[in-house]
Amino acid sequence: MNTMAAVKRRYDNSRREAQSRRTRLRIIDAARAQFVERGYPATTLEEIAAAAETSLPTLYRLFASKRALLKEVLDVTLGGDDEPVAFGDRPEVRAARAQPDAAELVRAFARIGREFMARSAPILHVLATAAQVDPGAAQLMAEIRRQRHTGQSRIVAALVDRDALDPNLEVSDAADIVYAAMSPDVYRILTVDRGWTPDMYERWLSRALGSLLRDGTGQDTAPAGGVTGVAG
Repeated sequence: MNTMAAVKRRYDNSRREAQSRRTRLRIIDAARAQFVERGYPATTLEEIAAAAETSLPTLYRLFASKRALLKEVLDVTLGGDDEPVAFGDRPEVRAARAQPDAAELVRAFARIGREFMARSAPILHVLATAAQVDPGAAQLMAEIRRQRHTGQSRIVAALVDRDALDPNLEVSDAADIVYAAMSPDVYRILTVDRGWTPDMYERWLSRALGSLLRDGTGQDTAPAGGVTGVAG
């Protein structure tokens, strides 16, 4: 009988944990939508709780503050889900880094960059605007930028390992080029201001990253139907 009671307690805990996770994700989804639609400063936790169909005390129990909620929204959006796996350790990123051919590696990271920006650019724009008025958001944005530069520098390191980096480029300069090309600011300029489709952005990014390769081997890395007249 005691064993059965222990099993029941574990089952009940599992159900509570699953329900809590669903509630967290519902709040995160609601917060993301509210932040993107209304902006970070104008959005209240009361509005987020109402949109998530949960109580304000429950929201506060799961997220201590609006800034903490913003961080969780960013973590889930940048990673693609709420699994505790760093972006650089995700299967698609590891597979891209493991590509033996440098041109294939570039194409793989252009595809990853497109997918990442498609889901992340709107909330990263929210963070950038919030950083103008909120010191905590500014610190968070600075940390994300630092992490992005570190992570994207691994693309250059992979090219160096394959002896595929243009010898006329310093490694640090190449890393800065990748950081600029794969920035949310450039994505927003091209897809929002200039109306590019995600396919156009991916083809351009493939060419931009391909320009880092030795002997100009990256000039043909864009798939057929690339962006005419756009150089990397």
